[in-house]
Amino acid sequence: MSFSQLNTFRCCTFSPSGKDLLPQAASIVPRTNGTAEVNTAVLSLEGTKKRIKEMFNKVDLSVSSYDTAWVAMVPSPNSGKEPFFPECVNWLLDNQLHDGSWGPPNLHQLLTKDALLSTSLKRWNIGEELIDKGLHFFKSNLASATDGEQPSPVGFDIIFPSMIESAMNLDVNLPLGGLTLDALLLRRDFELQRGNRSNSEGWRAYLAYISEGIGKSQDWEMVMKYQKKNGSLFNSPSTTAAAFTHLNNAGCLSYLRSLIEKFGSAVPTIYPLDNYARLSMVSSLESMGVDRHFREEIRSVLDETYRCWLQGDEDIFSDAGTCAMAFRLLRLHGYDVSADPLSQFSEDSFFNSLGGYLKDTGAALELFRASEVIIHPDESVLEKQHYWTSHFLKPELSNNLTQAHKLNKHIDQVDDALRFPSYATLGRLSSRKAIKYYNTDSTKILKSSYRCSNVGNEDFLKLAVEDFNMCQSIHREELEYLSRWVVESRLDKLEFARQKQAYCYFSAAATLFPPELSDARISWAKNGVLTTVVDDFFDVGGSEEELVNLIQLIEKWDVNAKTDSCSEQVEIIFSAIKSTINEIGANAFPRQQRSVTNHVIEIWLDLVKSMLKEAQWLLNNSVPALDEYMENAYLSFALGPIVLPALYLVGPKLSEEAVWSFEFHQLYKLMSTCGRLLNDMQTFKRESAEGKLNAVTLAMLHGNGSATEEETFSEMKSIIAIKRRELQRLVLQKDSLVPRACKDLFWNMCKIVHLFYAKHDGFTGHDLMKTVNGLTEEPIILSELQVESK
Repeated sequence: MSFSQLNTFRCCTFSPSGKDLLPQAASIVPRTNGTAEVNTAVLSLEGTKKRIKEMFNKVDLSVSSYDTAWVAMVPSPNSGKEPFFPECVNWLLDNQLHDGSWGPPNLHQLLTKDALLSTSLKRWNIGEELIDKGLHFFKSNLASATDGEQPSPVGFDIIFPSMIESAMNLDVNLPLGGLTLDALLLRRDFELQRGNRSNSEGWRAYLAYISEGIGKSQDWEMVMKYQKKNGSLFNSPSTTAAAFTHLNNAGCLSYLRSLIEKFGSAVPTIYPLDNYARLSMVSSLESMGVDRHFREEIRSVLDETYRCWLQGDEDIFSDAGTCAMAFRLLRLHGYDVSADPLSQFSEDSFFNSLGGYLKDTGAALELFRASEVIIHPDESVLEKQHYWTSHFLKPELSNNLTQAHKLNKHIDQVDDALRFPSYATLGRLSSRKAIKYYNTDSTKILKSSYRCSNVGNEDFLKLAVEDFNMCQSIHREELEYLSRWVVESRLDKLEFARQKQAYCYFSAAATLFPPELSDARISWAKNGVLTTVVDDFFDVGGSEEELVNLIQLIEKWDVNAKTDSCSEQVEIIFSAIKSTINEIGANAFPRQQRSVTNHVIEIWLDLVKSMLKEAQWLLNNSVPALDEYMENAYLSFALGPIVLPALYLVGPKLSEEAVWSFEFHQLYKLMSTCGRLLNDMQTFKRESAEGKLNAVTLAMLHGNGSATEEETFSEMKSIIAIKRRELQRLVLQKDSLVPRACKDLFWNMCKIVHLFYAKHDGFTGHDLMKTVNGLTEEPIILSELQVESK
């Protein structure tokens, strides 16, 4: 039986007429070269952004005719023959669908059981004609009640048979054969017996949640243990209405009255949902890469969430998914939040809750995501949470073909979260996946299906696709420019050098993707190309004379490259470095109001001198201590010229005090150390065969042969994790000399090296080319996503 059928049945002994609150699918405006078309596209996007901004002010929940029917059945305390909330009865009288159901219009084919759950007009002896139409729908769709292929509302196998019995007690002539009734009652009894045998706290919470299906035999004293401060039970109108009918509890009545005051004559299946909905908006906008258009709105949501967090707000702390999402977003935005409140969602506690009993994949996924934001050394709460949630979520992947999962669409996100840790995901790559997985049909299933347009919305998808494609068109032009620059600079003539401009640009565009950051992207990409060339030059391409000559030219700076270079190779490399540094200096001056050219020269000098030291170690067969090697190797890993100059071009002023601060140095060293160790682990065998220095080799060598390769790798992974967490803590802390926009570049590069060296030396290989093309060459087609989501 379907959602639609359970709701229809509730409305004939009451039911859902859920309004489709999602806007109609909007087609993207084609990008053209015509001014009129471009202006139309801009206006369309501005309209989309305006609608999204307005959504921050109001959370829209679809109507549940099932829950409305239960509220309608609450008797007046003055007369048991009259409804307490007649407006709900009138809504049901006015909102039956043409097929006799009270289910949502355009009901999903898998949700017939939803409509069957609503039948209660007979309770007040009114609406006979509507009852007859409802019974016709009931008869036509009864087979779905025992259809195991259709997803069931929570508690359907217990609630639906109980509603049939109630209807029969009211002399409703149900078109129900004896075999069907016996089968339904057998399923109910089986579920009750199985649950009672377990006698777990999760089972008791579940029984309390579906109290309307238990009726007079319910242990109402046990049920009231779950009452919230707002007077509700589980924020469920139907459960609360049933409890008030049996107990006349003042808190329950207060909650029901607040529902009618807010929603009028029809109520949702869950309320309140405001904190979860607004946090979901923030999470979705960030994951799809369009949060920069809503900074003020997002800040407002997070400030209010932080206020609630500090006050211990029940609406946040009582729900696993909301609490985990609030923690993750607040921490990632620099708010000082402890992980301690998440300890209430330990493995045992979670499975002893309603969400755990229902195997709430969405809540577990949020807990998993929160567990990845470990920034302190003593956060065992998050480490334990990461362990149990990952083990809980993995089996869910095997269920991805079930109909229920097709409705809720968590599986793709679960797969992605488990395969790619947050510290190895890049902004624009993650955005492309998030856009692909975004579900505009936000239908979810509790005791009734419901939608929240703040959680699944066509406007989000439209804006994200247009923004991605607009940025991509700019990125494509910049990559073409970079390729021309390589040729014009004669870097392609250096036969020893790897040609990695696509990878270098990819690492820039994947993280610094907004159009206004073009100068920063070009600086990042050019210096990436140049550091690759220089690395190969010091590695295999240059003689010792050439290496020393290049360093001398950079030190002297104001020289004639043609006459002062000892070879054409040196001339080409120095000329490209010099022109790039001068270009960065010119672009940075208006932003910083001072010259930064000398600092960029010093950054390059640090690199080439560290590379020379490594070359001399190799030439002289020297074996440095591991600490000595690492003190030089974090510089020679060559992230300095890529990241540091770009800091001057991302927007904020970067003071000299900040640049020479301990904090700045730590950010740079932690980032580079992570990269160097990741690189050395993946290149260990190749470099050992070539006789080159490597952190793994040195660790094993200086361990007097006692450390195995496996033990050394394990130790280095631990060091990387510690350094990575320390880096993220520095990036997220608010009391800082270095602006957050600048600190983000250190974290972004750390994520890039984790991606490049996840399995092997991904930078040297060609495995990432498909990923690169997805970022720069392949636009997202909105119409294809809209078809997939249906």
